[in-house]
Amino acid sequence: MRILGIESSCDETGIAIYDDEKGLLAHQLYSQIKLHADYGGVVPELASRDHIRKTLPLIDAAFKEANCTAEDLDGIAFTAGPGLVGAILVGSSIGRSLAFGWDIPSVAVHHMEGHLLAPMLEDNKPEFPFVALLVSGGHTLLVEVKGIGQYQILGESVDDAAGEAFDKTAKLLGLDYPGGPLLAKLAEQGKSKRFVFPRPMTTKPGLDFSFSGLKTAAANTIREQGGVEKCDQQTKADIAHAFQTAVVDTLAIKCKRALKQTGINRLVIAGGVSANKDLREKFERIMQGMQGEVFYPRTEFCTDNGAMIAYAGMQRLKAKQYAPMDMKAYPRWPIDSLEAI
Repeated sequence: MRILGIESSCDETGIAIYDDEKGLLAHQLYSQIKLHADYGGVVPELASRDHIRKTLPLIDAAFKEANCTAEDLDGIAFTAGPGLVGAILVGSSIGRSLAFGWDIPSVAVHHMEGHLLAPMLEDNKPEFPFVALLVSGGHTLLVEVKGIGQYQILGESVDDAAGEAFDKTAKLLGLDYPGGPLLAKLAEQGKSKRFVFPRPMTTKPGLDFSFSGLKTAAANTIREQGGVEKCDQQTKADIAHAFQTAVVDTLAIKCKRALKQTGINRLVIAGGVSANKDLREKFERIMQGMQGEVFYPRTEFCTDNGAMIAYAGMQRLKAKQYAPMDMKAYPRWPIDSLEAI
């Protein structure tokens, strides 16, 4: 079977073609970073309009890359949420319309399920059950995964997501958009222990997260140094290092708790923040110490992409969980409400 995947939940247009026997045949991605850079963040209306301009040309490019046509498809998968509702509507409308015109079924995919299953695109795939840490600009979730659609939320952020806190702190440091990766790069030059930030909610029982306080700690530190204009490059790097270390430590503490609580020794980390170098090194050490394994998607599949939507969609397509023509877009959509396969 062969499926076309469409991702349009935020500021990246992702298109992919996946074959359940041959694997990924095509992967096309367009990022809107330059479009939103002048505004310091994603402008939803501009994002939606750009998805309209880019989706069909990228589908054509994917067909050429895969050396196939619409006649070779068995279905179309599209992101139905969560995300920016206007952007989701673009991809879902195009996906359902093409499926109707080509007389093939369409499948609605949960964006975070796409991230959760992204490591399945690699040669070294995790077996069920596993614990998943989903960390992105909009979400921080700890999920116990017993199978596809069998998800129990163990913990989530009560305020800012980890990626959102990275971006906001980067902005405080005067870094360009998108700030998260730039902050991580700056942190590599930072010195340890000059600044120490709290590890929020780690002294209390439970698996929920809170990162807004870390952003406030960074803001206060910058202010104590005379403001970002008076901070030299080393001071900025030291603050970035302290912030990143606090985030990674917090995630690590919560994940260790989740693994012990569930008795599972396999951990999946996915989402944009999972590409962070320090985070990967930290979790490799932790899982070796716990005699377990950690799995990630390759770097290009950590951020939003069509490949993860195509893979997740293929699983739903095989289960004949087709999307109705009046399928809604969901700006919010609990992952534990999905139907099990």
